[in-house]
Amino acid sequence: MDPIKYIFEKPALIGRIARWPKAIKGSALADYLANHPVDDYKSMQCEFPDESIMVLSEEYDDGKWTLLFDGASNIMGHGIGVVLISPKKKFIPITARLCFDCTNNMAEYEACAMGVLAALESKAKGLGVYGDSALVINQLNQEWETRDKKLIPYFTYIKELSLEFDKITFHHVPREDNQLADALATLSSMFQINRNDEIPSIKMESRDYPAYCHVMEEETDGKPWYHDIKHYLINREYPPGISENEKRTLRRLSASFFVNENILYKRNHDMVLLRCVDVNEAKEILQDIHDGSYGIHMNGHAMSRKILRAGYYWLTLEKDCYNYVKKCYKCQIYADNIHAPPVPLNTLSAP
Repeated sequence: MDPIKYIFEKPALIGRIARWPKAIKGSALADYLANHPVDDYKSMQCEFPDESIMVLSEEYDDGKWTLLFDGASNIMGHGIGVVLISPKKKFIPITARLCFDCTNNMAEYEACAMGVLAALESKAKGLGVYGDSALVINQLNQEWETRDKKLIPYFTYIKELSLEFDKITFHHVPREDNQLADALATLSSMFQINRNDEIPSIKMESRDYPAYCHVMEEETDGKPWYHDIKHYLINREYPPGISENEKRTLRRLSASFFVNENILYKRNHDMVLLRCVDVNEAKEILQDIHDGSYGIHMNGHAMSRKILRAGYYWLTLEKDCYNYVKKCYKCQIYADNIHAPPVPLNTLSAP
């Protein structure tokens, strides 16, 4: 039917000057599928069964050796680090400094080759190699093609060494799981040594107690914390057996203190004189300011500021105020705590 003839013969009251279409082209496929349903149709499951799983990682095989390698190239030099782990969980760290110019990928290959060679010297038959370089791992797995002429000799050499093992696998791990090898590589690149010298041994010890600066309130010798400062200001004498660095530190600390009638004062930044007190006096001041007759159970920051305005000072003033407030029973039971759940809540539907 002619559209022009239809407009003049069948006027519409809706103001449309064209004829309504009989079908929409975009819905032709949907109409066809609706008219011809499939019998074996299965609905799509949109729910993920393990929503709490954040990452999937591969566990190390306990029956074979494990190799973690990494290389570092920076402005200070080039270094490689390897951590060889035996089946009995014995860690063998190996590090070396590269005294020639190389790229970051070359340093990664150097670290991998050194680690594989160290595993052969340890009589390892099965080896799992783990590194955070996607290029090196994928090339050794032959998933990526090795096109760089500088990397082809490394690839060939490592493949020849791999034939000496009964089983060897290459795996890519995130940088967070390769921190020990990365630390060794970075450390070796920072040492400035000659070609024939060895990197000096690094002694690492564990401490169960904090350093002296964190336990200054413990006056084991019966003297207050300001004894050396006061003695230096009065007599201009250093304590026996201290180093030049400690003498310099003592002079710098004494610049903000002065003695008046055998009492030590500290000059504050606003030139207010603060009286230095020992541990016993500090405990009494904390109790009076916080729990005394005019105490309002203020927080640690406000409490330390009020003590300074009152004219008292000791080295661990602010830390002691925070610790005292945390131990106060009334402050804990009447505090406005955050009652948020430690884990996210999941919606449960009743059957």
